[in-house]
Amino acid sequence: MKVSLISLAALLGVTAGFSSVPTTSSVVNTARRASLTSVQMSSPAVDAAPFAKPPRAVREQLPIVYVYDHCPFCVRVRLAMGVKNVKHLIHFLANDDVDTPTALVGKKIAPIFELPEDKFVMGESLDIISKIDTDERFGPTHQILPASGRKDIKAWQKSVQTLLRTLQRPRYVATGLLPEFQQLDGRHAFIKNHQLPPYEKPEWKGDGSSENPGMDMDLKLKLYAEAMAADPTALVEDLNARLVELDDMLYSEHYCSEGGFSLDDIDLWARLRSITIVSGVQWPTKLRKYMDNLSALGDVPLYDEMAL
Repeated sequence: MKVSLISLAALLGVTAGFSSVPTTSSVVNTARRASLTSVQMSSPAVDAAPFAKPPRAVREQLPIVYVYDHCPFCVRVRLAMGVKNVKHLIHFLANDDVDTPTALVGKKIAPIFELPEDKFVMGESLDIISKIDTDERFGPTHQILPASGRKDIKAWQKSVQTLLRTLQRPRYVATGLLPEFQQLDGRHAFIKNHQLPPYEKPEWKGDGSSENPGMDMDLKLKLYAEAMAADPTALVEDLNARLVELDDMLYSEHYCSEGGFSLDDIDLWARLRSITIVSGVQWPTKLRKYMDNLSALGDVPLYDEMAL
């Protein structure tokens, strides 16, 4: 039997109690009870001053960032531009849009940064951030400190990779709200190219050869539907415990490493943001404040009110 995103939505209507295309208002009460939950199991807070946001930088021709909302590499750039207080336009790409990024940089990637006044276009998130933070047209320079090279946070990120893929990827396409997944083709493009654990990318996507054509699309859709319908309790409990571990590594509620706001925060917060799409997460107090503080500072909203 073929399984489509329509049948996934119908399945979610039974298991999660909302219509096939949920609205923010239909999930807000559940989200506020669950995803905004914080627990008092938190390491001692450090009295650290927040980042001092510079004056608004507004160019006559606004820079443009081409992004996917869920993509942590795209969120890196959005967070940096928000922290730097650079007014910009956001172009949310449909997930199946190949033509737009290819016309800009020659291939389907995101994020992409365009500076119309210079007829300048570039990709790669860290290169874009470096451009923004070293160009005086975008305000005071070198405000974002370099990465510290912390191995503890990197090890933590690696340890939760499978857990987060299992929880987050089905929810990205199931909400019906993210801009890159507004149409069925965009949702199918994501499912086609993003494996669910325990499958690895070569097994899921294949290599284009007749010997390894990749997994059948109907099976991929079925696996996504099953992952979304499965009881997430055990996975969420595991995630809650892992967040307590991370809370102990966090220097303060304003930045994760001693010294000030840095590329450590750009990378960590961009990855943690996607966790807010998962309902039932219990955030340690300091870590929850960190998420809220940087969301406000960078003008990048969290997903709490659409959490599933």
